Amino acid sequence: MKRELGIARCGLACCLCSENEHCMGCNSGECPDKQWCENLKCSADKDISNCYKCGEDCKKGLLAKIKPYGFTLFAKRYGVEALLDCLERNEKSGIVYHRDGINGDYDDFEDVEKLIEFIKTGRCN
Repeated sequence: MKRELGIARCGLACCLCSENEHCMGCNSGECPDKQWCENLKCSADKDISNCYKCGEDCKKGLLAKIKPYGFTLFAKRYGVEALLDCLERNEKSGIVYHRDGINGDYDDFEDVEKLIEFIKTGRCN
């Protein structure tokens, strides 16, 4: 885990991403998706660094997908440091962020509350 890379604007975990060897992240100005990324544009327009800092319950852009939405909701509720702590603990216990391409253990959920509980506990209930 590269904790210093933190969480992307949309909630994805840059710190665990398999692309973090060559991706500089949303705020680098070098993001290849900066022309179309709705979450980057929206958060920049609102002058906030991340979607979890927004007061709206939004599902625009990548927040339409359960993993970034769940991570964003977790950070809104418990804080980004708590999210990073849980992700680090889970990684150490064998939970994989990207197992097959960009899909991993956090992608097997349809219910955001079950995903949040998985992040908190590292266990599926």
